Amino acid sequence: MDLKTATALRRLRLVSAPEAISFLLLLVCSVLKRTTDFNAVPAMGMIHGVLFVLYVIFWADAWNRAKWPLKTAALYFVLSVLPTGGFFAERKLKHEAESAVIASRARQEGVVNA
Repeated sequence: MDLKTATALRRLRLVSAPEAISFLLLLVCSVLKRTTDFNAVPAMGMIHGVLFVLYVIFWADAWNRAKWPLKTAALYFVLSVLPTGGFFAERKLKHEAESAVIASRARQEGVVNA
């Protein structure tokens, strides 16, 4: 992988945790809307919607650059629609991005021919 691939993975990683937090907050706001007079669903829904769209755009870019198999790409997409899946995606993407940077630097220094 090259540095552009690592950057795409990093972007996806950076949006995955906020997207998961916004999803959880939207669920809390939905419950509060039905049990109290507090209604933050429209605002939280818009915030979550923007973060989800960013996640999908960054997911598609990472899939294209990292050349993930369909199974891996589907896993990252499914994690985006689960309430706490973004946290798991963030952890997996951090490891994958770090590996990509290490491989790219080794290739630049001529350590490996990968």
